[in-house]
Amino acid sequence: MRYSTQVKPISYLKANAAEVLTLLAAEREPMIITQNGEAKAVIQDLASYEETQNTLALLKILALGSRELESGQVSPIVEVAERLRARREK
Repeated sequence: MRYSTQVKPISYLKANAAEVLTLLAAEREPMIITQNGEAKAVIQDLASYEETQNTLALLKILALGSRELESGQVSPIVEVAERLRARREK
């Protein structure tokens, strides 16, 4: 993904907001907004944002699982299944 083609000044965003939103939804690539020649913000369509958030959540779960595995905080599946069955029977 080449972000250099998706860099626009804030004045462009102000003048073309509806067009920018349409472009973001169609291309599903983020746009970098500059102010006084410096990158200041990144905007993206809602669907891409939600996908990014879901991906981050999954990565956090994987990282947590890896830490638990490394620290020995795991139980054999047989034990877990037995505990779940015992809870269900109560």
